[in-house]
Amino acid sequence: SYDFIRDFRATYLDDLTRDKRIARKLKVVAACGNGTAGAFAPRALQRIGCEVIALDVELDHTFPRYNPNPEDMRMLHAIRDKVLASGADIGLGFDGDGDRCGVVDNEGNEIFADKVGVMLARDISSRHPNSTFVVDVKSTGLFHTDAMLRANGAVADYWKTGHSYIKRRVAELGAVAGFEKSGHFFFNPPIGRGYDDGLVTAIAICQMLDRSLGNSMADLYRALPLTFGTPTMSPHCADDVKYGVVERVVADFRAMKRDGMVFAGQKIADLITVNGVRVVADDGTWGLVRASSNKPELVVVVESPVSSQRRREMFEAVDAVLRRSPEVGAYNQTF
Repeated sequence: SYDFIRDFRATYLDDLTRDKRIARKLKVVAACGNGTAGAFAPRALQRIGCEVIALDVELDHTFPRYNPNPEDMRMLHAIRDKVLASGADIGLGFDGDGDRCGVVDNEGNEIFADKVGVMLARDISSRHPNSTFVVDVKSTGLFHTDAMLRANGAVADYWKTGHSYIKRRVAELGAVAGFEKSGHFFFNPPIGRGYDDGLVTAIAICQMLDRSLGNSMADLYRALPLTFGTPTMSPHCADDVKYGVVERVVADFRAMKRDGMVFAGQKIADLITVNGVRVVADDGTWGLVRASSNKPELVVVVESPVSSQRRREMFEAVDAVLRRSPEVGAYNQTF
């Protein structure tokens, strides 16, 4: 049976915005893609003190404009165009059910969710030193290497990709927040209530900008160390063999680390094996191989904080290990 809760919208908005006011006059594009967030996002952002430019906030389950997904290029381009036309400080895009939030800066650049997470972790750890953050294994290595996070005593726990895994891990560790590269962010009190809510994320981002001493969102983005990453690359691998392939790859890397072998030009500094394998070199360059949880393919991601050349070396070395298994097919895309 269902219980009907009267005035739930008012209760929810009160809870979202309680004690969260910003002093800085922020002009914010709230792009809702005609999804659920349209009923809440503009009002919540106005209540904390933002000037809101609403985009596609009318509820319409046929989604007439585009797929309401903050990783979808059509949605991102619509947000970018609105930000640039209106001179907004930031564009915030919400997915259909409102649990994810995507970010476009004041110069119209899309900022990937893992980099937004690093910016939020910098802000949060400067107020809450020695905080723990959970991040999924596809995310940037900056959570581990960034000098500001290190100075603030922040600890990064790289965990399995998947929103239920990250949510559970945040709860288990009592982490301040968990960031998934797909844009599911989980904040524990005092910021949120442990589950992923795009409006909690949006408000945290506005508060970060409020505290940023006049820096723009693009300034905060430029202040991050540069990294050279790849898109998510997926070589075909049949469902009935993909987990066996990943087990062999993990075993190969464990043997290389045990024997002190040079891999992609350097010793292996770390292997993270909570979800496939993330092999990390001494200079922070890393490569990830895991099985896709819902498609007949593997997932490969590479990033280097050093150079595009190091990114290329790591990719080629990881790919060479994969090619030992004839079951691994062609990539859907490379870089």
